[in-house]
Amino acid sequence: MPGKRNVIVAGGGIGGLSAALGLVNKGCDVLVLEQASQFGEIGAGIQIGPNAFHAMDFLGVGDAGRAKAVYIDRLIMMDGTTGNEIAHIPVDEPFRRRFGNPYAVIHRSDLHGVLHDACRANGNIKLVNRQRVMGYERTAYGVKVRTENGLTVEADALVACDGVRSKIREQLTGGDTLKLSGHVAYRAVLPIEQMPEDLRWNAATLWAGPKCHMVHYPLQGWKTFNLVATFQTEVENVGSNEPGNREEILSRFGNVVPKARKLLEIPNEWRRWVLGDREPIENWSDGCVTLLGDAAHPTHQYFAQGACMAMEDAVCLADQIERSQGDFGTAFQAYQENRIVRAYRVVLSSRMLGRVYHAEGVERKIRNTVLGAKSPTEFYDGLQWLYGGTGLAA
Repeated sequence: MPGKRNVIVAGGGIGGLSAALGLVNKGCDVLVLEQASQFGEIGAGIQIGPNAFHAMDFLGVGDAGRAKAVYIDRLIMMDGTTGNEIAHIPVDEPFRRRFGNPYAVIHRSDLHGVLHDACRANGNIKLVNRQRVMGYERTAYGVKVRTENGLTVEADALVACDGVRSKIREQLTGGDTLKLSGHVAYRAVLPIEQMPEDLRWNAATLWAGPKCHMVHYPLQGWKTFNLVATFQTEVENVGSNEPGNREEILSRFGNVVPKARKLLEIPNEWRRWVLGDREPIENWSDGCVTLLGDAAHPTHQYFAQGACMAMEDAVCLADQIERSQGDFGTAFQAYQENRIVRAYRVVLSSRMLGRVYHAEGVERKIRNTVLGAKSPTEFYDGLQWLYGGTGLAA
């Protein structure tokens, strides 16, 4: 690109650090402003599809990410009411050949750590803590950013990776409402010794119950197991990472078979999230300012694609900046044109999956019959649009 360009990235999560790596690889100097006192990730395990490994390779961290991942053999859906298997998708060697990369699970902090290490090792990326970006002002030469602590910084462009409660999105859109799903997720990580032996499967397993479901899979070289339990409720608040209530979670899974429900009695500590997303919007950009990841397209967890989509965003953004020779306005418009349909397909599909997982009555019977009849090839064909993507094309 002609001349060195300076970019501010608001937010130092998985999306923000991915954006920083993509930008610096295209010749930009990057300043990452993170509101927390240190760089890190809350939460537990996440699932990484082949499309995310494609993105990690593009960003130069594929090998480091693979070294931290656990490679499962199957994605399993169990009927939580009967204890019978509904369906499974093999994600072993035939799956890897089909999509060019594996399906894996990883602790969120491990993935973040891989990205953070790569950013720290690059002299053209500066990481700054305790600076929450509150807004921006377009200038004749780029953008001026202000933080909650009173810091003002100028740059050629701003990429907002500041999450579901993004202040940049709020300014850009004039404010749009967080759409609550009525679903609450409880998360915990169990030491392998506490995981019942009859459930230590090398799989991402989902137990689908009436108005609830739970997921478990191994993490950290089989030292721990991730456990997520989600249920429907009437909620008014939008809290995240709150202390969970053991009695609440047990009361919501009374109709799930004991083999699965016993998992919920083990954790000494739960963390609680109220799940929400936002309605799709047609524009993410304002000249040299754009949104990325959850700031642009927050999604429910059911497709296991939140972090994957953020990394894909970073790949597409960097590619369009190179194609436009550093013209950020042109690049950002091309980036959102390439990403909007794909990202929002994930958002809307995730909403639908929540209904599928929590089906009861006739809907449950239809779900079990339809999914149970599918072959691995039919599952692969249905996932081609998602796992065959790289972030480089619409």
